[in-house]
Amino acid sequence: MGFKVGDRVIHSSYGLGEITHVEEKVVHDHLTSCYVFRTTDMMIWIPINDLQQHSLRRPTSPREFRKLFAILTSPGEPLPEDRVLRKNQLIMQMRDGQLASICRVVRDLTHFKRTTKLNDQEKHILERAMNSLLTEWNFSLGVSMSQAQQAITEMMGA
Repeated sequence: MGFKVGDRVIHSSYGLGEITHVEEKVVHDHLTSCYVFRTTDMMIWIPINDLQQHSLRRPTSPREFRKLFAILTSPGEPLPEDRVLRKNQLIMQMRDGQLASICRVVRDLTHFKRTTKLNDQEKHILERAMNSLLTEWNFSLGVSMSQAQQAITEMMGA
């Protein structure tokens, strides 16, 4: 999947940003073409020939985004009792970088915290997932962050 300068894209770790230009960089002793990806507070170089490893994707269309509301309104999937297994499962979902996976993390941790106190790692994962979801919601559906937050709260009965 190729991108062009000016494209708004989602990075699985850094969220929404823009491809500002293409630049040649030496990576592992080889001259490599890289997208220069800028978020509001950082810039990173992503090798063009290695995009899968960096989970760069286009923002979800409004139509597809609305379909994901079904995940947020569905009952949460039970998370493993073992905190290490639970953490690993949640991290794998976040690494996937897909909005559906992020919605599942938000849903499952939100439901989980109703009966169990979240540990610091779980709080951090939920915060990161929620920020990713809200940022893409804001961009894809053109609503304010507070409107998106209110909608999530209403959908999930939180």
